[in-house]
Amino acid sequence: MTADTSEDVHVRLRRAKSFTQVEQYLEQETKVRKNQPDRPCHRPRDSLFSWSSGFDNFAGLVNWGFLLLFMGSMRLLLENFLKYGIRVNPKQWLELITGDGGPENDTILMILYSIVPVVICLLIEKGLAAGILTSKFGLTTHVVNLLIHILLPMVVVHTKSKAFSLIAASSICMVYSVLFLKLWSYVQVNMWCRNSRQMNASKAHQRRQSISVGKLAIQGNQGKGQNGVGDKGSQKESDLGSSKPVQYPDNLSLRDLYYFILAPTLCYELNFPHTTRIRKRFLIKRLLEVIIGIQVMMSLFQQWIIPSVKNSLIPFSNMEFAKAVERLLKLAIPNHLVWLCFFYLTFHAWLNLLGELMHFADRNFYLDWWNSNNIDTFWRSWNMPVHRWAVRHLYIPLIEAGYTRVVATTSVFFISAFFHEYLVSVPLRTFKTWAFMGMMGQVPLSLMSRWVEKRLGPRWGNMTVWASLILGQPLCIMMYYHDYVVTHYGEALIDSYGHV
Repeated sequence: MTADTSEDVHVRLRRAKSFTQVEQYLEQETKVRKNQPDRPCHRPRDSLFSWSSGFDNFAGLVNWGFLLLFMGSMRLLLENFLKYGIRVNPKQWLELITGDGGPENDTILMILYSIVPVVICLLIEKGLAAGILTSKFGLTTHVVNLLIHILLPMVVVHTKSKAFSLIAASSICMVYSVLFLKLWSYVQVNMWCRNSRQMNASKAHQRRQSISVGKLAIQGNQGKGQNGVGDKGSQKESDLGSSKPVQYPDNLSLRDLYYFILAPTLCYELNFPHTTRIRKRFLIKRLLEVIIGIQVMMSLFQQWIIPSVKNSLIPFSNMEFAKAVERLLKLAIPNHLVWLCFFYLTFHAWLNLLGELMHFADRNFYLDWWNSNNIDTFWRSWNMPVHRWAVRHLYIPLIEAGYTRVVATTSVFFISAFFHEYLVSVPLRTFKTWAFMGMMGQVPLSLMSRWVEKRLGPRWGNMTVWASLILGQPLCIMMYYHDYVVTHYGEALIDSYGHV
């Protein structure tokens, strides 16, 4: 062993003992310094902003941030009022909802027609349960029924564009999308129950039937009950039997199906958890939140978002990067406020209102998505009905079929991207696939956010999530508005905005 090697070993041994030695040294130094006449006031410690300090109480800075954000928002709001005046007009809301001011008969007919695929789905399931239809024929019929159901709004809204307002077309697409996901769940759950019943029947057929002493005793007690002896016991048994869970195929009824259609969930079950009563105060609060929330969202749209989107048309069309970014940042704040209002209005107020009316006990409509450290966690947290449907009816079946997690995850995002594009392009009658590409872009963005979380910490991962939410949506709005104007009104209308 050379001298250098022995010296390295000696240094490593000393470093192995260094932590304890430093602690002892600091304790001895502290005792010595306390007895000094210079009254020492210093000790080894880090600055509070250093990660090694362990300090985490930033409540004052959070309050400062909220106050600064509020003051900045008030300034923009005042600027908006000074520049455009009061634009809120309930009459325009009515015209936007009803088109030319009158009732939309085609919209009402489309909503009523949505009953047809629901009834067809129930009839197919009854035929499969009774053995009238084969499994292959039933599955093919279900696929055709669901495809016609989801494609019908695309054809009708495109061919009769003047008969539907923007709000009416959006409402139709939303209703048909929700029904599509619900019927998919209904078909798949009944298929699981049907396969389970067939497996149990085949196993029971293979076993020999045997009579035990217990069965003879039960038969004897039943006979006593019929003769008037032990009627009290049989009454208890009937009471218990009335509370038994519903079994397949007893669930195949129009009442059961329409309870599921109206319930605030996308995943079908034969026996949903129920509440015992309706809380009147809770119901009134949610109803007021829905009414007030709709007014707030419509006011923000009219007063703030519409002028900002119109002003972004020219810079975005002329590819003026600096002005386009300025318009994007200006649109980000009101758009994000509307999105937050939409989240609270939909996932807390409206779904809780439906759950209370339907005695639906599972109110897990969202998790703490605002604390998400990566994009994956956000998509698993902010919309629990859709996430639960995607995991139960798409992700897990693909994994059980032998596909990899990457394929299953990509398939989930593909279906989500399709419906995002469906809900935007069909009402606007502008098929540019920006929403589709935005959702598919969440896959690489998820990888990037996980890298940021791993390398820079969860705080920076959470900031990445917030940045994607605040900037991604207004960018998509600007792109769709530009394409909508160019598609339906031509380049001449862009020139008319040049003075804005």
